[in-house]
Amino acid sequence: MKKISIPRSRGRHQAPRLVFLLAGFLVVAGLPSGTLALQEEEHEEFTGYRTYEQVTSMMQTMADHHPDIASLESLGQTLGGRDVWMLQIGNPAGMPLEQRPALLIAANFEGDQLIGSELALATAHHLLHEYGSDEAIQALVDEHVFYIIPRVNPDGAEGYFAAVKGGGKKNTRPYDDDNDARVDEDGLDDLNGDGLLTVMRVEDPGGAYMVHPDDARLMKLADPAEGEEGTHSIYWEGIDDDNDGFYNEDGPGGVDLNRNFQHAYPYYEADAGPHMISEQESLALLDFVIANRNIAIVLTYGESDNLVSAPNSRGELGAPSAIDLLAFADESNAEATEVGMYSVGRRRRGFGGFGGFGMFGQQPAGPERRRPPAPQPATTVNSSDLPYLETISEKYKEITGIEQLAATRSPKGAFFEYAYFQYGVPAFSTPGWGLPEAETAGNGPDGAAAGDSADLRALRGLEARGVDVFVDWAPVQHPTLGSVEVGGFRPYVLSNPDPAEVEELGAKHAEFAIYLASLFSEMRIASTEVVAEGGGIFTITAEVENVGFLPTSLAHGVRARAVNPVMVQLRIPPEDLISGDPKTSFFPSLDGSGSRESFTWVIQGEEGAQIELLLRSQKSGTQTATLTLR
Repeated sequence: MKKISIPRSRGRHQAPRLVFLLAGFLVVAGLPSGTLALQEEEHEEFTGYRTYEQVTSMMQTMADHHPDIASLESLGQTLGGRDVWMLQIGNPAGMPLEQRPALLIAANFEGDQLIGSELALATAHHLLHEYGSDEAIQALVDEHVFYIIPRVNPDGAEGYFAAVKGGGKKNTRPYDDDNDARVDEDGLDDLNGDGLLTVMRVEDPGGAYMVHPDDARLMKLADPAEGEEGTHSIYWEGIDDDNDGFYNEDGPGGVDLNRNFQHAYPYYEADAGPHMISEQESLALLDFVIANRNIAIVLTYGESDNLVSAPNSRGELGAPSAIDLLAFADESNAEATEVGMYSVGRRRRGFGGFGGFGMFGQQPAGPERRRPPAPQPATTVNSSDLPYLETISEKYKEITGIEQLAATRSPKGAFFEYAYFQYGVPAFSTPGWGLPEAETAGNGPDGAAAGDSADLRALRGLEARGVDVFVDWAPVQHPTLGSVEVGGFRPYVLSNPDPAEVEELGAKHAEFAIYLASLFSEMRIASTEVVAEGGGIFTITAEVENVGFLPTSLAHGVRARAVNPVMVQLRIPPEDLISGDPKTSFFPSLDGSGSRESFTWVIQGEEGAQIELLLRSQKSGTQTATLTLR
């Protein structure tokens, strides 16, 4: 593999330029990667999106050039034989890395969300590039650890570089989306030959949709209560390859990895997979986080959001901002699962298909009927955790300037939701880019207002930036539908910003990641005192303190019993303890910003003997103090 030198910063306070040369760039340019001497040039990198090989090359180069603080590990392989790479950044001197507070950054769960990979790589590059010249970054790398997984779905991401671009989110698992005992038999059909899979609109007096009154390129659901009449039907661009009456309902792949995790898992929805953690990629990530309980904060780049819009006062996330035109095309295939051999609709009659009460449709008898209902899993953010999430949300918007997103979706089955509700740590998700600020004030270009549909806001907001976002409708003769029009949003433009914005976004998100890593809980033994009472009796007092911003466990982490309690242990034989606190004490959580807990022990011992006081917090590490009995 070609090794490339990483340019070093010329001064501690120099802003990160996020320039990085790697062999992958030469591949794009059509040049052999091993034959040219690479030279530093501004804006050479972080100005576009990378193939799997380029991501791999960049990560390997970072690890090769910083072997003292960086290492590369494959968490597992995909069905396509690609590695899910994880870059670990941390100075191994001192406390073992696996005991230090860790920030996990994971991106590109959805195959079409490549900007997440760039933001994660930019953060890794910035940490390594500035280590040794920026004291704050050096302290973070010396005392903590960063786990960075830029591309959780490397198979799905390769669709961005395909000859025909469909913008799919799934991995490449062959999957029977329409329950007809066949897999991937009704896939991409590029009817107009433009290399893009968009949608079809067909004039239909019985259709549910009409041309949008504010922009004739868009469509809306006709509202009879407003005197509106439907004039069109809408489908995905394609033909009915399997003759079941649907278009492109069973294309290549797969499973949407960010709907495959075990919180609010969307059962019976085809893109969520056959069951939770069904995929090699999601299992590899889950195995990693379970094995590394020092992960204290999770940041994901994906198509759900809780940073631009923090949870409300009830702990609920904001409603997703879906693109209607794409939802209308999806709706045309909504009944595909009802007509196949294994119809989901015909078998959802309760447990085992025998109705809703027990195996044979009977209510349980005797004491079982009087048993109180079991506590239900939490689905909203704990009210005690909200201030932390709100503070971090405000800082995100301050650093990035992002106030309005192009499009978001429901977080059902998303990894960041698992990380908060099941793993018990502060967890965040963001698409990583947004619309121009003018859109948020309701005075966007051509009169676009904050109350407009997501379609209209995205169309006008992106066009204001000069993005070619929409394929104009053009007539095509369809083999079964007759005359149709093909057009719509270009694949990938609603999930990725213009490449020209990537470098600046990378710098801002590196800054945000560094901010997050400054918030870890930080437990320390604040004070100790030994008082000799005479006759070999000693009173020991100690105070432990959390000097970090975050508590040692969020309130929900305590409720879910996902984070171990903090342990304070006086390491003496049990028979030497006379009174006071237990020799090993636990408390579920300690708030940050200087909160303290006090302990007192009366023990027997020998004058001059030394004993150890141990403080252990799962999310902020271990500290010891040696006490002398005198």
